[in-house]
Amino acid sequence: MQARARVATSAARALSDPTRLRIASALLTGGELCVCDVSWVVGTAQNLTSYHLRQLKAAELVASRRNGKLVMHSLTERGLGLVGVVLEASVGDVREG
Repeated sequence: MQARARVATSAARALSDPTRLRIASALLTGGELCVCDVSWVVGTAQNLTSYHLRQLKAAELVASRRNGKLVMHSLTERGLGLVGVVLEASVGDVREG
């Protein structure tokens, strides 16, 4: 039970940062993206984007694979579910407000 709570806390912490949530949203929309594309979509420097992608990967919300010289990032199944729920809840809050 404690391990499950730790995993849930890690995911919640990862998505609590606005930049990481924007990155996760970009991956939800774009599917698989390289750091340069994510940086362009989110509007942050590549080094900052890489940092946030590492945080999302540590929380097991993002997976990456090498494609030649590029590293492609995408949401994991867990990431897809959690990001979808968080974004849907936030849209619901805006509609109700």
